[in-house]
Amino acid sequence: MPESQWSAAVVGPGGVGGLLGAVLARAGHPVVYVAKPDTAAALNSSGLTVRSVQFGDLHVPARAVPRLAGPVDMCLVAVKSTSLDEALDSVPAEALGDGLVIPLLNGVEHMTALRARFPVAQVVAGAIRVESTRVGAGRISHTSPFSWIEVASDTAPRERVDALAAQLHQAGLDVTVRDDETALLWEKLTLLAPLALLTTHASAPLGFVRDQRRADLEAVTGEVCAVAAAAGARVDPATILGMLDGVPASMKSSMQRDAEANRSTELDAIGGAVLRAARRHGIDAPVTARLVNELRTRSTSGTGLSTLGRSAE
Repeated sequence: MPESQWSAAVVGPGGVGGLLGAVLARAGHPVVYVAKPDTAAALNSSGLTVRSVQFGDLHVPARAVPRLAGPVDMCLVAVKSTSLDEALDSVPAEALGDGLVIPLLNGVEHMTALRARFPVAQVVAGAIRVESTRVGAGRISHTSPFSWIEVASDTAPRERVDALAAQLHQAGLDVTVRDDETALLWEKLTLLAPLALLTTHASAPLGFVRDQRRADLEAVTGEVCAVAAAAGARVDPATILGMLDGVPASMKSSMQRDAEANRSTELDAIGGAVLRAARRHGIDAPVTARLVNELRTRSTSGTGLSTLGRSAE
């Protein structure tokens, strides 16, 4: 067990950030939430309530601010990619001190943005697999019986990454330290991109995609795995398809849920990132490109999808 509990800032107390903050707070870690003013006011007034299949029902007091003003030991960034720049403006590097910054975002390109703002020795890549949703300000529904976290860093000292993992593990989270940051990020994207692009394009859960769009599912999986391999992360397409086949048929992606609610989606961070990497490495990804372009066209033609991000071309 770690000798002392680290203080934490959680940037974006939504489904992921709210869950992790509550779990850390329950374990005794001092937690401050960095949130928009209305969310901060709700948290300060009523605290944070989590209904979790894995951790049970939690209610913890919450201290929230619109801008980080003092140092912390770890800063978990748990916003959507579409809100990243605005969120990082609320975390001045000089206020952070020497704390580690751990983004838990989809995609791969956000690491460049983080390292442009913070000392590279303080930035740790993170990935989380969890189904957790913000159902209201300060109210989180965690419906998966797991919350698997992986961390790795090409720039932070390994001993600090190990210490971070020990802190998270002590709080009750399932954490693995990986040796390869690139593999960590791309392995998640190879699973997420086919799921997100096809459930959103079909406006249907994964079971429909598996049954009615199997050729597209296999094609996108193969294309994204080929791009990942060129980027330095070898992922077996058959393994990814096996994982997608094992997921409940009713599963929807977060991109699909955002599109259904007319919220900004992470199309650019997911599909756009794959296409940009494909071009850099000379990889053809025609089915992925078709889905991304058609989803972007829907967003500009007023067919119900929200803003899907900047061009991936």
